[in-house]
Amino acid sequence: MKHYSYEEWQHYVKDQLSEDRREDLESHLYTCDQCLEVYLQAVTANETSLPVLPDESNFTDRVMEKGPFTNKNVNNVEIVSPVPVTDSTFKDVEMVNSVPGTERKTLYQRVGFHYLLAAAVTLLLMFSGAFQSLATYAGSLEKPMIQERKPKPSVTEGVINKTFAWMDSLEKKEAIKK
Repeated sequence: MKHYSYEEWQHYVKDQLSEDRREDLESHLYTCDQCLEVYLQAVTANETSLPVLPDESNFTDRVMEKGPFTNKNVNNVEIVSPVPVTDSTFKDVEMVNSVPGTERKTLYQRVGFHYLLAAAVTLLLMFSGAFQSLATYAGSLEKPMIQERKPKPSVTEGVINKTFAWMDSLEKKEAIKK
C-alpha cells in the first residue's frame, strides 16, 4: 500500500491539489490508519489558517434544518452530498405520521406477533416430540465417540508394562532351559 507524505497532506489541507489528486488522497484515508494520523497532524499544524465558523454553537442546528443531504449553502459553507438529492429522491418514502412511535404497523411488523409465533412453534415442536427425538439422536451420536476413546496409557505405565513383559520373557526362557 502506498502511503502519502506529510507534505502531500499539507497541500491537501491547504487545498493546493488538483481535484483528481484530492479524490485519490480522500479515498486513501478510508483504508489507511497511518495516513489518517499524518493527515490529522497536518490539520493540527494548519489549524490557524483554516476558516473559522461564525456562531459555532448554532451551526449544527442550522445544517439540520436544511434537511438530509442538502446541497444548500449555510454561511457560505457548501455541504456536499454523497448522493445527488433531487425532489424525487424521497418520493417513494411514505410518512404515515410525524409523531415518533405512533406509526401504524402491519401485524407481521409488530414485536408481539413475533413472540406469539415463536411461542406457538415451540409448543408445537414440544408436543410433537421433535425435541425429544433430537435429544435422542444427539445422545446416540455421543455414545460411540465416548466408547471409542480409550485412555492412552501414560509414559510411565508404558515403561512399566514393557519392563514386566521383558521380565516375563526372561522367566519363560529360563523355564525352558531347565
